[in-house]
Amino acid sequence: MAILGTLLKNKRAGETNLAWNLPALAGPETLTLRSPDFEHGTALAAVHAGKRAGGENRSPALTWSGVPEGTAQLLLVVEDVDAPTSSPFVHLVALLEPGLDALPTGALGGGTPTEGVRVLRSGMGRGYLGPEPIKGHGPHRYVFQLFALETAVTAAAGGAALETAKPRAVLASVSGPVSARGRLDGFYTR
Repeated sequence: MAILGTLLKNKRAGETNLAWNLPALAGPETLTLRSPDFEHGTALAAVHAGKRAGGENRSPALTWSGVPEGTAQLLLVVEDVDAPTSSPFVHLVALLEPGLDALPTGALGGGTPTEGVRVLRSGMGRGYLGPEPIKGHGPHRYVFQLFALETAVTAAAGGAALETAKPRAVLASVSGPVSARGRLDGFYTR
């Protein structure tokens, strides 16, 4: 598998189609998004990686502050901008109650929901999908993005139910405005 990673080394999705850069998700960068499990720009621990990469597929703990008054819903998106695909690979889409300001480690799995969290589909399955980059492809950046929405997302683009909609359809359904947003980048390599 390392040979495939080497062959695809220069193929990267890039930030162009990252949720962060979608016009409907533009807004002031006033949310502070942090994790006690990793610092911005540092490596994610193996426990947060997918099982095929030797991890436990446990989402990192997250904390945030600066949610504006009047926020109807928070949208959390995790994407891999270094996936060898045309768009960043979606590792998580979740809708959060605006009163939340933290999530413990493992709270974003597709199984038992955490109170105030509505976990939707990822690129493969449902819930948090930990890093599983191709061996030999180099470091992958996982971008954790939190958006404070003034209007709650109730259906995906085309009217599909949120639980069954593809991640990009959910993102396309955000009509804005975004009153605040925050970002936290972590890396993983194998």
